[in-house]
Amino acid sequence: MTSFLKDGRSRPVALWLITVAALVLCMVVVGGATRLTGSGLSITQWKPISGALPPLSANDWARDFALYKATPQYRDVNAGMTMAEFQSIFWWEWSHRLLGRLVGAVFAIPFFTFLALRQMPARLIWRCAILLGLGALQGLVGWWMVQSGLESRVSVAPERLATHLGLALILYCALIWTAMEAWSGQGRQRAAHTGAWPLAAMAFLALVFFQCLLGALVAGNHAGLIDNDWPLMNGDFFPSDYVKAGGLWATLAHGRSAVQFNHRMVAYAVVVSAIGLASAGLNSRLLMGQSRGLALAVGVIAMLQMLLGIATLMSHVVLPLALAHQVGAAILLGVATALAWRVRRP
Repeated sequence: MTSFLKDGRSRPVALWLITVAALVLCMVVVGGATRLTGSGLSITQWKPISGALPPLSANDWARDFALYKATPQYRDVNAGMTMAEFQSIFWWEWSHRLLGRLVGAVFAIPFFTFLALRQMPARLIWRCAILLGLGALQGLVGWWMVQSGLESRVSVAPERLATHLGLALILYCALIWTAMEAWSGQGRQRAAHTGAWPLAAMAFLALVFFQCLLGALVAGNHAGLIDNDWPLMNGDFFPSDYVKAGGLWATLAHGRSAVQFNHRMVAYAVVVSAIGLASAGLNSRLLMGQSRGLALAVGVIAMLQMLLGIATLMSHVVLPLALAHQVGAAILLGVATALAWRVRRP
C-alpha cells in the first residue's frame, strides 16, 4: 500500500481546500443577509439532520410559525406578521443553515476520500482534521448565538454574533493558508534576509481580523443606523454618549456609539497600514512577483473597503451596500492571509 504524500504537495487537495474557503465566504455573505433581513431567529429549533428538510405541508408551516410566535422578536417587533412574511424570513435562515451543512459535506467527504486513497500530504492531515473539528464547532456556536435571541432579546447577543463570525473567519483564513501549503509543497528554508515582512504581514492580518470582529459588534448592535454622518458622528468627532451605563464591557460590547466609533478608528488604522504595506512592497527589494502584487492588492482593497463602509453608513445600511461591505472585508482578510503566507517563503 502506498504511503501518504511526503513532499507536502497536492494540487487536487489545494483546489478542494480553496473551494471550501469560497463556500465559507458564501456562507458569511448569506449569514450577513440573514441578519440584515431580521431572519436569523425564524427557526427556533436546532435539528442538524432532519432540519435539512424545510416544512413540506401547511401543518408543518403552521407549527414552525407557532414556534416563532412564542419568541420575543415576534411579540415585540413582528406582531401581526402574515404567513407569507414569515416564510420570507424563514427561507433566509434555512438557506444559511443548509449552506452550513453543504460546507461540512464538501469538506468531510473529499477529506476522508483523500485519506482512503492516501493522496493527502502527510503533514497536512492533522491540520485538515482540526479544520473539520472547527467546522463542527461552528455549528454549535451558531446555535448558541441563536439561543441568545429566543429568551429575552429581540435579536442575538452582539458578542455571540462576533464569536460566530470570528470562528467562521478563522476557518476561512486557515483554509486559504492550508490550500497554499498544499499547492506549493514543503517549504524550503527561509531566506536569510526577509527583513520585517513576515512580522508586518502577520500584524496586518491580525488587525484586519480584529476590525472584522468590531464590525460584527456594529452589526449586532444595529449601530450603523445611528450617527450616519461622516467624518463626524452626529456633528462631533468623539460621540458624547460613548460611555454606556453598566461598565466597560457594556460600553465596548453594547454601546452603539462606542462600537461604531471603535470600528471607524480601527478602519483608519487598517487603511493607513495597508497603504504603508503597498508602498513598501512597491519599493522593497525583498519582495518579488506574487508578494509584491499581494502587497499592492491590500492597499487597493482597503481603500475601496473604506469607501464602501462610508457609503453603507451614510445610506442607513441599505442591503446591497451592507453586503458588499461585508464581502469586501472577507476579501481583504483573504488577501492579507495570502500575503502573510507568501512573504514567509523565499
